Amino acid sequence: MTDIDAPSRYAEPAADQSGRGGNVALVVALALGLAVAAVGVAMISREMAEPFVLAILGGLAVVGVFCLFAGAVGILHFGQTQARNDVTKAFVDNLPQGALIADQNGRVLYANEAYRSLLGLEPEMVVQAPDRAFAGNSFLAEQIFRLSRAAQQGRALREEFRLPPLGEGEEEPGVRPRWFRISVQPMPADPDSGRKGGLVVWQVDEVTADRERQEAGFEKVQQAIAYLDNAPAGFFTADGEGTIDYLNATLAQWLGLDLADAASGQLKLANIMSEDGAALIARAGRGATQGATRRFDIDLVKADGTTLPVRILHCLPRYGGNGGLAHALVLNRAPGGAEEAAAAELRFARLFNSAPIAIATVDREGTISTTNAAFVRLFGRAVDGVPARKVTLASLADADGAEALHKALDAAIAGQGLIEPVDIAFEGDKERSGRVYLSPVERAEGESEAAIAYAIDTTQQRALEMQIAQSQKMQAVGQLAGGIAHDFNNMLTAIIGFSDFLLMNHRPTDPAFQDIMNIKQNANRAAGLVRQLLAFSRQQTLRPERLQLGDVLSELSILLGRLLGENIELKLNSGSDIWPVKADLHQFEQVIINLAVNARDAMPNGGKLVIRTANVGERDSLELGQHRVPPGEYVLIEVSDTGTGMAPEVMQKMFEPFFSTKEVGRGTGLGLSTVYGIVKQTGGYIFAESELGHGTVMHVYLPRYLEVAGQVEPARAPAPARREQPKDLTGRGTVLLVEDEDAVRSFAARALGQRGYHVLEATTGTEALEMFTSYNGEVDLVVSDVVMPEMDGPTLMKHLRSERPDVKIIFISGYAEDAFRRNLSEKEDFMFLQKPFDLKELAAAVKAALQG
Repeated sequence: MTDIDAPSRYAEPAADQSGRGGNVALVVALALGLAVAAVGVAMISREMAEPFVLAILGGLAVVGVFCLFAGAVGILHFGQTQARNDVTKAFVDNLPQGALIADQNGRVLYANEAYRSLLGLEPEMVVQAPDRAFAGNSFLAEQIFRLSRAAQQGRALREEFRLPPLGEGEEEPGVRPRWFRISVQPMPADPDSGRKGGLVVWQVDEVTADRERQEAGFEKVQQAIAYLDNAPAGFFTADGEGTIDYLNATLAQWLGLDLADAASGQLKLANIMSEDGAALIARAGRGATQGATRRFDIDLVKADGTTLPVRILHCLPRYGGNGGLAHALVLNRAPGGAEEAAAAELRFARLFNSAPIAIATVDREGTISTTNAAFVRLFGRAVDGVPARKVTLASLADADGAEALHKALDAAIAGQGLIEPVDIAFEGDKERSGRVYLSPVERAEGESEAAIAYAIDTTQQRALEMQIAQSQKMQAVGQLAGGIAHDFNNMLTAIIGFSDFLLMNHRPTDPAFQDIMNIKQNANRAAGLVRQLLAFSRQQTLRPERLQLGDVLSELSILLGRLLGENIELKLNSGSDIWPVKADLHQFEQVIINLAVNARDAMPNGGKLVIRTANVGERDSLELGQHRVPPGEYVLIEVSDTGTGMAPEVMQKMFEPFFSTKEVGRGTGLGLSTVYGIVKQTGGYIFAESELGHGTVMHVYLPRYLEVAGQVEPARAPAPARREQPKDLTGRGTVLLVEDEDAVRSFAARALGQRGYHVLEATTGTEALEMFTSYNGEVDLVVSDVVMPEMDGPTLMKHLRSERPDVKIIFISGYAEDAFRRNLSEKEDFMFLQKPFDLKELAAAVKAALQG
């Protein structure tokens, strides 16, 4: 088929078969039956035929009466099918689309007038389904095949195709091609119709006008895109994540980019501007009013790394642009572009002078030409009256910073867009530091500026970073010191214990007795060092109580006077109504003594030591800086001397263990580290101020202790294992000893065995649990280490007391009691013996536990 307007080529005379009903074969059979009956009756005699005639008439009468009753009750309907078909035909005939109904064999049952009109059929022509009507056109072979296949398979399908006016691939000038949309839809057959199989509904609609409108609109869009690509201004669209969806040719040419990069979706805002600029543009779309326009003056970065000053007019679309796609118009502000209006110049001047960041312009030699108020405030008199004084940017920094600034300035002069910031120390004030950012400037003819410098003060930031680094270092060293102390305590326990065994077998007059005593005494000295390590790592046992520091210092002054000597003057300056604190009395005394001894050693020729106490309110604590002391109420203990002072490099390491400036033999380097650990474990803070030749001031801040109304501070009992030792250390009973260190277990088992106890030895908690169960509750006391493989001491205690709630337990450990008590219930009752311990202390603790 080549011409839709030539119906004779694909149409035949039509007929409407949709209104047919009933069965013709039944009517013919009934007529033939009546005729045969009449012939048969005629051939026999009247007497013989009369019964047959009466029977036939009676049967017909019964059928008639039945039909009358069936029609009355609604079983049979007369004339309804035709009325329903009239309504259906009227509805389908008034559809604007062509509609055709056919059966599965392709026989047309009905077609409306619109269908005839679209196919150009005359009234006398027979209608065919679209798959047959268009079957002869080679341009539509694929579409017609798919539609025909769908009709056969009972599937819905729609196809849209273009029909040339002549059908030979050549279009006549002035004659438009026609577009058709054809759909096929299966429809199940009406069960009342008596027809077997479903039906197929075809719809045909001409969409030539819609297609022409779409093509016209697409052509206008293409014209708009072509105009946008070649516009004298840049344009791009970007989503809220900073991905550029479209970039016009003008902007791509300015930046030296390939349009294919933008089309691939890989181009980001950060690729054409600085990260700060990209974040600024991306955030502009968040929370902004749709349709509102915002303006940004920033620098874009070209493909070669140079910069392009531009003005960006950013706008969210009025529909569907909330936080998503945004439009941006880019105006070139390079030299030769449009000049800034007077109002914009004034606005820029106001922003420049009121900016909180220090800003200055420098020329190719690095000379500062223009500064804002923040720049003058940051660098002080060094840049006051800059235009008359030829101050260079490099002169504001120390030697290292000046060299780095020269390199950054050379990069800015070369037009580099992204220049690394430069960290400097201020010239003449090494304690202050800053960070300088340089960005290049596109210079017009006659202009001398080569770069813009932005500077911020980083003094407090660097101090905070150093403090955090120092705190992390001290924490790491503390963990190391605590681990070393634990292992040392195990070794020292064995040394001291076996020294006691040797002393039992030697008289004081024996030559080896004094050597053994020296071994034990030095082991005890080593134990003292270990206790200091535990104090530094904040793992020693504290027994805090409510203290009035004025009273404590008054009682301690007599001892301090003897320690300082006659050539050092001691002065106590205690404020009035000093707030109470909660601390361990003996540990606090150790803090004051260590600070006083250090001050004495720093004044070999005599001097003055002042210990001052004062209340520090929350407002006063804010002045200290939150990076040093959190806001709150504190009691200050200030220890100041007139000694030699400390250098900055010494102050950075003064709290580290084993660091000492004293000659060999005059100190262990654990004094200040012990002070640091005690203050931190008490919840306080300690800082030092010192200058060579001008003495040192140590500031200790302890939190104020506030008593809760109605709460009575309980008196803390002394450690049960350290109570007064009984004279008779022998005893009876079965002791289960659990210790993973062989030397400590061997010493303890031998010591208890010599005192009359039956000792069961176990190396792990699991082994001890099995042994305890096998003895059926005959164990009187369990002496267990805290840290062990497989099962630790507290876990072992839970298992043991699940079997025997009244079992008595002594924990021995190189760590402090508080290190593991916090993980146990307050109702748990046990004794604690700190390592290292000697033979008498172990025997006394065991006897006290069994008697308790």
